[in-house]
Amino acid sequence: MLSRLLPSIQCLDQDLREAFQQQIRVRWTHYSTALEGNTLNEGETLGVLQYGLTIAGKPLIHHNEVLGHSRALDLVYGWILEKRRFSEEALFELHQAIQTAVEVDYFKPVGAWKREPNSTLAKLGGITTINDTYATPEHVAPLIQTWLQEFDRIRGSPSVSPLDAYIWCHATFVRIHPFADGNGRMARLVANIPVLEKGFLPVLIPLEKRLAYIEALAAWQIASGRVTPETPLEGDVDALSDFRALCANAFESSQAMLAEAIVQQKARSQKK
Repeated sequence: MLSRLLPSIQCLDQDLREAFQQQIRVRWTHYSTALEGNTLNEGETLGVLQYGLTIAGKPLIHHNEVLGHSRALDLVYGWILEKRRFSEEALFELHQAIQTAVEVDYFKPVGAWKREPNSTLAKLGGITTINDTYATPEHVAPLIQTWLQEFDRIRGSPSVSPLDAYIWCHATFVRIHPFADGNGRMARLVANIPVLEKGFLPVLIPLEKRLAYIEALAAWQIASGRVTPETPLEGDVDALSDFRALCANAFESSQAMLAEAIVQQKARSQKK
């Protein structure tokens, strides 16, 4: 399905194209779930997705997270092909895909906005601090409406670069933190929609950058203060520089994956 979105991979032979699409699916799924603590490595993620394997000693919930993320990718690809306008309902559907556990806690709903505040611990400069800057439950709905309006504008604007689109969509979504759980995986999915629509491979934050990624977002959120309907979603733009640099490196790495596949294609063609 990814090949229908990205003309740039049409130059690959069918077998290379299919393998490349699966590589993106596996790596995106592995990186995004591992950033949230999933213990399956990239090879094990491949085993679960492509061969239906059960990895000995690994929690069942981690297998389900991988499968759920893969289903969420199919939703995203389908919506882009359909040119679907994004909405609260789409966000809820995506959340239900990645949150594979059965809802057992009223305050942690699946496919619905959070019902209680959700602060986190952050490490800044080697010191732990409480990050209590996310939107309160009563502010989530109006903030998401504002986010959706800007998201639609970014999707349709040729003047917004894929990297800038990703950074804005990702950072502002996790700043709102609209769900009780799964906000990071959701942000990394929805922020890549305009990237793919602009003809580029998705931005994939690597696992080895996990600490830098968490700290960069937390530093910006704390510098920006609590988000409300009366405050700009962008917050303190200057404090977002570390996150921007991290995303820029990840963007370049993703595009390099295609360059490697094209080298393989050229080498094959020269042997014919």
